[in-house]
Amino acid sequence: MRLPARRLLPASALAAASMMLVSGCFTGSPGTSDGEGKRIRVAMMLPPRSALSPLSDDAFKLSRWSTAETLVKLDADGDAQPALATKWTHSGRSWTFTLRDGVTFHDGTKLDAAAVVRSLTKAAGASPKPRILDGVELTVRASGNDVVVTTGDEDPLLPQRLSSPQLSILAAKAYTGRTVNPVGAGTGAFKLVTVNGTSSAALDRYDGYWGTKAKAPGIDVKFVPDGTARAAALRSGEADIVEAVPVSQAALLDQKLITEVPMPRTNTLYLNTSSGPFKDASLRAAARQAIDAKSIVQGVYEGRADVAQGLLGPALPWAAGLRKPVTRAAAGQPKGASVTIGTFTDRAELPEVAAALQQQLQKAGFKVKLEVREYSAIEADALAGKFDAFILSRATVLDSGDPVAYLYSDFASDGSFNIAQLENPTVDAALRKAGEAPTGDVRRAAVIAGEASVLATDAAVPMLHERVIQGDAAGVVDAAHDPRERELITPGTYVK
Repeated sequence: MRLPARRLLPASALAAASMMLVSGCFTGSPGTSDGEGKRIRVAMMLPPRSALSPLSDDAFKLSRWSTAETLVKLDADGDAQPALATKWTHSGRSWTFTLRDGVTFHDGTKLDAAAVVRSLTKAAGASPKPRILDGVELTVRASGNDVVVTTGDEDPLLPQRLSSPQLSILAAKAYTGRTVNPVGAGTGAFKLVTVNGTSSAALDRYDGYWGTKAKAPGIDVKFVPDGTARAAALRSGEADIVEAVPVSQAALLDQKLITEVPMPRTNTLYLNTSSGPFKDASLRAAARQAIDAKSIVQGVYEGRADVAQGLLGPALPWAAGLRKPVTRAAAGQPKGASVTIGTFTDRAELPEVAAALQQQLQKAGFKVKLEVREYSAIEADALAGKFDAFILSRATVLDSGDPVAYLYSDFASDGSFNIAQLENPTVDAALRKAGEAPTGDVRRAAVIAGEASVLATDAAVPMLHERVIQGDAAGVVDAAHDPRERELITPGTYVK
């Protein structure tokens, strides 16, 4: 079954409707240019929520602009690689990081162990803490030019945690006010020079950068929450790089200008295993068999998503090669069993997904009622197990790049986000094993074993993996297309 696509306005009408939003969007560069090449004009979706404080989600903007950096970074597999630290060792609960020589902050001061201790200590003591430090007790001290980080419990993921943009290392000047101010305080290839509230920001190339000198002389950022306006900015040539082009707008653009980036986000149907019809494993299996994810991808997402093969999608490139067939319960007969499916309106596609699932499950013999609210008004009921099923768009890796935290919170007996109300000793044991495994191939194998243990219960039916659509103008060279949304403009990015 193909669902009707969203009704689209003609391109001419969209252009007219968006003109006031994009007109003059990048008129006049607030930054400076030395005449070498063009400044990069970027239209970003979300304005800063916390004045670009790195202790908030705004940290990801600083990372995407290559202005703030961390001790380590992650490769495509989620393994830690050198950044401001060149190497690290650990013994028990303590990790020792050796800092890179020759690094200066944008105010000219030198990166040293004291600067790292200050930044990480501020983060560890923040209220609220950066989410990567939830439940983590952390102390930091200098040892010569090394930095020693000690955790309350042994933590094999500490280097990955320190890759979070929320743990960026900034100059002392950033911490002199009531909030952390990153202007002119980073170490990256571009120096943040001005921030105009929630409207715009400007960055200039930092010629004292320790790494490869940036090719572009600077970056001019506009925050454009309206998706139609962002698409119009790309179409009109007013923006060089556009974040998060809406699916409904992608078909109206030159397809050579857009890139679909797999996201570590899975749309999943969680089934209540503790009460109601789906307490019966055979009815959970019947629901799984009834779902036609391909039609949902084609109808609701207009083909711009990936049909799920597991809980972890193509944004984790190692997962598919490790996955093995899973043995599940045989499907039973619904015989008119009545179920209520909940979801929320905050992600525009989910009510459409719910309507499609209602039809598919009713065709299989279920009676289906939908309950759709705003997320803030439905989360508590979902966590309390008040629905027979719940549709959720869920990030499968958090800031560490590791999916164990997601699997544990959603499917362990004592998980904090256990919408499926699952209590299964086999699943608990597999997830504990994954959490205790060392990083690298051993941990990845344990993660996939944990995923298999969850899928075997049919407590969750993964349907699709989302993509984000990025627009790059014809003259843009080497913009990053990062599933984790940590990179966008790198030192190698420029406009011809």
